Order: sequence, then structure tokens, then C-alpha cells
Amino acid sequence: MEKKISSQRGDVYYWISRHPEKNAEAIFFLPGLTANHHLFDFQVDYFSARFTVLVWDAPAHGKSRPYSEFSYPYLAEELKAILDAEQIDRVILVGQSAGGFVAQSFVSNYQTMVKGMALIGTCPYGTGYYSKSDVFWLQQTEWMSRMVPDKMLRNTMAAMCSTSDIGRDTMLQMLRDYDKKELCHLMYLGFAGFLTEIRDLHIPCPVWLIVGENDRTGKVKKYNALWHKRTGYPLSIIHDAAHNANVDQPEQVNRIIERLADSCK
Repeated sequence: MEKKISSQRGDVYYWISRHPEKNAEAIFFLPGLTANHHLFDFQVDYFSARFTVLVWDAPAHGKSRPYSEFSYPYLAEELKAILDAEQIDRVILVGQSAGGFVAQSFVSNYQTMVKGMALIGTCPYGTGYYSKSDVFWLQQTEWMSRMVPDKMLRNTMAAMCSTSDIGRDTMLQMLRDYDKKELCHLMYLGFAGFLTEIRDLHIPCPVWLIVGENDRTGKVKKYNALWHKRTGYPLSIIHDAAHNANVDQPEQVNRIIERLADSCK
């Protein structure tokens, strides 16, 4: 069922499949930068049999446009408003890429509401992970992407995100929401917002890290290996998958999310 909430910053659209059992656990799927709710189609279909499932077009993405004042703390507020509207007190968060930034911002402000987090191809908040060079290049995202011809930019993004035909086609379809100028600016907002959130963060709930073995998006694989080493969070490498591992290999990823959910009981 499609629904929306509204704030002074804009309308935020989300979809909910409520389980008939009143006490069923809830999972909220958080797509990454430039993606929309279709990124998690394989997960929504699979988990609806057991859970109350929610997914959104994140603010400034897909149908949730226009949206002013993009920041991850504001996205966390919108997420909280949706959970309040649906009377959901505790939730498992599944964040892909920038969706993992939303999850980390949310748990930093609403710790008791999060039962567990599965983070797919995302990066850690924390002051000890990123070099000055890393920060510098993230700040150059907008003008660098504008230098690339439109069709080449979209095809390159789709190829980097997925190894499978369906993964690449899904990404290209989601990118059609934006003209080139909006697409490049959205990428800048997503990375610039991440830079302001880099801080040491204690996550009190179970966390599971998931990375495609062919993920070549920035230094995602390197950051996750270090994240795993420093925290002891489980890290699963998904074979024959890239950045959007949950689309390339949904069965592998779904099994891991189930294991996380079982550990949260």
C-alpha cells in the first residue's frame, strides 16, 4: 500500500505491506543514493510472508521530490515519523549504500527503536576510517560527474552497481527519475551529507555487514573489511554480486537478513 507523510521539507512516499499478525516484526528497507523503492523488490516480495515490510523513496529520490534541506538527520526524522504513523515501536533496518547512512543516523538518535541492522555495500560512520584524500574526492562528486556525457554516466553507474542484467536494467530504470543536472546534484548532496555525519558511533543492536565481491564503488570493500575487524560485526561477501548485491543475488542476501532477524529475537 502506498502512503506518504509530509513535513515542511516535502512529501515522503513509502510502501507498507502489513502482516496480518499484529505482533509481527517490522523490517524497513532503505535504498541507496539515486535509487528508489524498486531496489528492494526481491526483498519486499520475500519477507512479506513473515514480516510487516516497509520501503521508501528516500527524501529527494523517486516520488519523494521535491525535497528541501537534504541531510541524514532530517531523513532520520522522516523515518521516525513514518514509524510513528504506523505505530511501529521497534524495527529492523536494512540499508543499502547511502541507505546505510540513514540507518546509522537513525540509530544514533533513536537507539531503542532499532532491533538490528543489515548494511549492504555501505560505509561506517567513524573518525578513523577516512583519509583527507577520501574526503577531498567525495567533495568533488558533482562537477566530476557533470563532465561525463549523460548516457555514459548512467551506463557507468549501472555497470558499477550490478553484475547481473536485471541489476543493471533496474538501476537504469531508477536513474530515469532524474535529468542529468538533478542526478549530479543529488550525488553531491548524498556524499556531502555523509561527510558531516562522520563521527564515532556506538550501535547497541546486532549489525551484519554485506558486500558484493565485485563491489568497486569507491573503497567500500576496504572500509567494510576494516569495519568488521574493528567491531567484530559479521561480514558476508556475496559471490557474483556488485554494489547492489541484493538485486544481483537476492537469495544469498535474503538468507543473511533472515539470520540477522533471527538473532534479534
